[in-house]
Amino acid sequence: MTDHAAPTATGHGPTGHGSSSSSSSILKQSSAVWAIAFACVVAFMGIGLVDPILPAIAQSLKATPTQTELLFTSYLAVTGVAMFFTSWVSSRIGAKKTLMIGLALIVLFSVLAATSGSVWHIIDFRAGWGLGNALFISTALATIVGAASGGTASAIILYEAALGLGIAIGPLVGGLLGSISWRGPFFGVTTLMAIAFVAILVFLRGNGVEKPSPTPLSAPFRALGRPALAALAATALFYNIGFFVLLAYTPYPLGFDALGIGFTFFGWGVGLAVTSVWVAPMLTARLRRTSVLRLALPLLALDLFAAAVVVHSQVGLVICVVIGGLVLGVLNTVLTESVMEATDLPRAVASSAYSAVRFIGGAVAPPVATLLADAIAPSAAYVFAGASVTVAFVVTLVAARALRRVDDGPEPQRIEAEAVSAGEVS
Repeated sequence: MTDHAAPTATGHGPTGHGSSSSSSSILKQSSAVWAIAFACVVAFMGIGLVDPILPAIAQSLKATPTQTELLFTSYLAVTGVAMFFTSWVSSRIGAKKTLMIGLALIVLFSVLAATSGSVWHIIDFRAGWGLGNALFISTALATIVGAASGGTASAIILYEAALGLGIAIGPLVGGLLGSISWRGPFFGVTTLMAIAFVAILVFLRGNGVEKPSPTPLSAPFRALGRPALAALAATALFYNIGFFVLLAYTPYPLGFDALGIGFTFFGWGVGLAVTSVWVAPMLTARLRRTSVLRLALPLLALDLFAAAVVVHSQVGLVICVVIGGLVLGVLNTVLTESVMEATDLPRAVASSAYSAVRFIGGAVAPPVATLLADAIAPSAAYVFAGASVTVAFVVTLVAARALRRVDDGPEPQRIEAEAVSAGEVS
């Protein structure tokens, strides 16, 4: 296991948020750090940006809900496969080059999606977008910390702020631009990411961060042979089904226009950002990680079952979405933080293996949800999601012995930030 700085009484290491030096230096960053922070905001906006325009795409391109849900499936499936290889790539070409390739791919495929006239073409272009996002997010934290001139602690606070801002405003920006045209959000991402690409190219001198030692191509695949990591990956696979049914399917039964969906998932994003960045570390400072998982997973399952009951009520669904965001933020961070303590493998390798498996659940969930809704009833999609999250909870109970080592104690702040980052790559 990688050595950590000793935690303080509050559960944070020397780089914790509470230090006065962090507060005083947060704004005293180099141009390179601000450029990367801006790129992080835009990248994390992509999580919910497409959500408000799904019904509009279906209507404009004469596509079925299941076809539009494949916009998530292609994105997540490629992201998952790519995560098996991102640590191998970045360890050979360095973080800055990996970062720039990721940004370039996002710009390319978002503009292609914006100018497309076929839902199948957009599905293909979203797959390329997923590859770019996997490469970018996998190196963003290391790059922003490596480029920081005001200290690691203040850079991490800035990174977390960028993450939370991006997750929260993504659906809102998607709704605002989507109310003009379903192409708007895609053009918005293209423009903002192009600006970020140029800013990082100009301001980030050299490689930004030290290139890590090369890792074998087979390392993430072998990592899944570790019992604790395999158990967490299985938990996340079923949990992610619930996550993406709530995120990707809900715009259809809600019945709102793009702006209404955007405001709904703005509330979802704010809740997710707050609990992932602040509440999850507070809980793991007081409870074992496995205890937090066994509390949060049943809560999420109950929320999804409740959504099945109130599926025909717009107010009820909005409440379920917002509550779901609050629980999802905790689960995202604590699951990924657990992965980082599950083995003595390099964190990049463990995170790559775990993320690749969990994205399989995310890729499968949206089209299965719409198929069940069409074949049975809209409530069936949420029953499927709640049952899947229940399976994730059962996995944590069955694998209790293997998961003992993830309860070693609270993490220093940098490790919490890494967990937040890896947990939000969706």
